Order: sequence, then structure tokens, then C-alpha cells
Amino acid sequence: MTTEEVARELGHPGAQHLLSGSMARLAYNGHDGFPRVVPVGFYWTGERVVVSTASTAPKARALASRPQVALTIDGGSTPEEAKALLIRGLATLETVDGVTEEYLASARKDMDGPELAEFERNVRSTYRQMVRISIEPLWARFYDFGAGRLPEFLAALGG
Repeated sequence: MTTEEVARELGHPGAQHLLSGSMARLAYNGHDGFPRVVPVGFYWTGERVVVSTASTAPKARALASRPQVALTIDGGSTPEEAKALLIRGLATLETVDGVTEEYLASARKDMDGPELAEFERNVRSTYRQMVRISIEPLWARFYDFGAGRLPEFLAALGG
């Protein structure tokens, strides 16, 4: 997929809506060769998806040697409302002292006031270091099942 095609998919208003969320599913290959899919909080920078984790997390160790990932962000509770953004890309890892700014920015999407202040206090006292997993999208596809924006194999079934 070209850079322009990736940008077009990620720029779709429905994709932008999903990217404004805070939860996704990250797929990667573990050290034993088996795939993993884990729920993660994320932050969209406008160019990259950033996931933050503890420096001791198994995914950080696995991604250091195998940086290929897939990410799914979805929404909708009925088939007519179902939307999904699929991303494949490469992860770059950076260990930082304290808490990553993206981790806190993601929390700010869902919290404010005293709740956010308490969350930040707890996080800052918990993490001495974090790993910033920055995912560069190399392939992306946005599906809106209710609007008929379907995977090609499903669209072909309709004739």
C-alpha cells in the first residue's frame, strides 16, 4: 500500500472517529512463535499510534526482536453500526523515565478533574520507566459495514 493510500484510509471521517478513542487490540508474535492479541490503550498522534507499557511487559520484549504488528480499533453494537479500522505496521520502542506523555494524554480522553488527578498520581508512583511503542502504519483499511464499505471478498458476494 502506498503512503497516500494509507493516509486516505486513516483520514476517512469514520477512521478518524475510531482513532479518537482510547482502546484497541494489538497483535504481535511472542517469543514462542505464537501470535498474541492484547487489549491496549492507545494515542493517535496524527501520524503514529502510540501504545505505552511497563518496561517489564512481555510485549515490549517480543516487539524488540519482531516489530511487525497489527492493530484493530472497532465500534458499534449492531451489524448496521459496525465499524473497524485495521492497521498493520512496524513498532519502534523507546524506554523513557517516568510515564509517557501519550499514556497520560490517552487517559485525558476519558477522565477529568479529581479522577484524572488521582489516576496521574497513581500512575506516576507506579511506573519508574515505561516503553513507548510507536507504530508506523504501513497498511490500513477502514470498514463501515452498515454503510456498505466492506472487505472486497464480502462486497463481491453481493454481485
